[in-house]
Amino acid sequence: MSATPYIFDVTTTSFEQLVIENSFHKPVLVDFWADWCSPCKALMPLLAKIAEGYQGELLLAKVNCDVEQDIVMRFGIRSLPTVVLFKDGQPVDGFAGAQPESAIRAMLQPHVAEPAAPQADLLESARAQYAAGEIAAAEQLLQQLLTEDNQNAAALILYARCLAERGAPDEAQAVLDAVKGDEHKQALAGARAQLTFLRQVASLPEVAELKTRLAQDAADDEAAYQLAIHQLSRQQYEVALEGLLRLFMRNRGYADDLPRKTLVQVFDLLGKEHPLVINYRRKLYQALY
Repeated sequence: MSATPYIFDVTTTSFEQLVIENSFHKPVLVDFWADWCSPCKALMPLLAKIAEGYQGELLLAKVNCDVEQDIVMRFGIRSLPTVVLFKDGQPVDGFAGAQPESAIRAMLQPHVAEPAAPQADLLESARAQYAAGEIAAAEQLLQQLLTEDNQNAAALILYARCLAERGAPDEAQAVLDAVKGDEHKQALAGARAQLTFLRQVASLPEVAELKTRLAQDAADDEAAYQLAIHQLSRQQYEVALEGLLRLFMRNRGYADDLPRKTLVQVFDLLGKEHPLVINYRRKLYQALY
């Protein structure tokens, strides 16, 4: 028997109260089983997992058919396992025989709302959407998560990056300023770097002009650096890192070591495990020593 209040055994005496009366408030899934029935034993933990996932929005009642013959006769149960869903005092759906989880959830879907995704799942989904360039979808997931927990530092940082991507730097800055603690220090540094690059391009010449200058003079350090900033703002990280490294190797003293400092900012933005960071950190070390 489960330790949760959402899963319980029922008898002939308790069936009216635990199943019929409860079903006027929450859907009740009734599992008719027997100890000798191997498919019943395979199905039972799956039903328990599903019921627990609904966090009280779905109840699971278990009927031992070897003991509760009156209930078996009342509902005409002819094979095991049999599962019946009750709502408003009446059986409304069900199935006989073991079923896969997807089929059980499909049966439940019209009758009970899907449980809310855990915060960790929402955050991972938002990260996947952001990585795929689906900024609006990621932002929507993060707004849902932050409605439940507005102090979630990882969600706040990613939300700020979404805001920055869609051209709202002041809002992004306000969100980053709200992040507390040092647990996500590197992610916070990366988000601040992204915001810096996006703000910088607003005052820079257009990309076409910079490329023209470099075509006329490949040693135009200012144009090379400004083009790299444009590339960073557009998430063209590899070409930007290559340009910054070449500029550093050609002119280490440019703008008070700005190319190297910017490389480090990009390393923070992407994170130390990113393949580009591993590659270009090694190249920078070799250039330095």
